[in-house]
Amino acid sequence: MPDPLTPEQRRKTMQAVKSTGTSPERELDAALQSLGLPRWESHCPTVPGKPDFVFREARVAVFVDGGFWHGHPARYWQGRSGAYWDKKIARNQERDRRVDTELRAMGWTVIRLWDFEVQKEPEAAARRVMEAIAPIDVRRVAETPGPGYDAHSGGTNGSGVDEETPDIDGMLEQSTPGER
Repeated sequence: MPDPLTPEQRRKTMQAVKSTGTSPERELDAALQSLGLPRWESHCPTVPGKPDFVFREARVAVFVDGGFWHGHPARYWQGRSGAYWDKKIARNQERDRRVDTELRAMGWTVIRLWDFEVQKEPEAAARRVMEAIAPIDVRRVAETPGPGYDAHSGGTNGSGVDEETPDIDGMLEQSTPGER
């Protein structure tokens, strides 16, 4: 199917598409702030792929990918939008794989989130990022059962009442940046 727009119309349409500061990015930004995570850089040009969120100290790069633009199977169907878009989406996917490989070779953790998932549950997306940047020691301490836990009583405190599951999110929020 040929593009129904003239090259000039297509150019104007594409220029109107935002690549930074999208609604899903703003929602994730707000959710990350609500968790009290350390500051991050956005669209950092010195990191391969210019990730949407960069946690340099933890070496975590986060991308919020548009379902159509990055070829999610539920948002993009090859052959439906024409050869131009098939090629464009294929190039985007190849670039994503290349950037992921490059970042991992440099010792970075890469997190790719779909825009529609971030919009549906921004807090869950933010927790996924938090888990990647929180040092193992903090998570291990947060997951360790507290006083009164008896492994032989099946997870109860002896009175038959189930112990509360440790609030990992709350413990991480209360820790100071130096403890993380």
